[in-house]
Amino acid sequence: MLWIKSLHVVFMVTWFVGLFYLPRVFVYHTMADQNNRDQIETFKVMERKLLAITNIGALLTIIFGSLLLIVWLPGLMTLDWMKLKLLLVLGLIAYHGYCARLVRVFREDTNTRSHVWYRWFNEVPVLFLIGIVILVIVRPFN
Repeated sequence: MLWIKSLHVVFMVTWFVGLFYLPRVFVYHTMADQNNRDQIETFKVMERKLLAITNIGALLTIIFGSLLLIVWLPGLMTLDWMKLKLLLVLGLIAYHGYCARLVRVFREDTNTRSHVWYRWFNEVPVLFLIGIVILVIVRPFN
């Protein structure tokens, strides 16, 4: 079980790194000189590749987390802190999905948001991380 838990944490870190960095690339992409096609195309490649790595991190986090819950620790599903943690994970999945949509928006050159909006958007996964870590470590309910 410790191997599964370790892999869950490793891929969770990978997932969060992608979710922290991808919106930062959106900031740079938005601020780039739109007449410099080479620079714009470089950002598109970075976004596509970073999303792929982030997708892998998310998928493996979910797989190893599910193994922990279903196989080794099914009783955790009855605890309120775990239910809230899983609700935050669903929110994180939704955020990730929106990032994937934004990669398509940039790929199609249809972005209408400012770099300031993306700077604020970039802070959202921090809130998820804080909530999830506090719930797992402190276990404030039950």
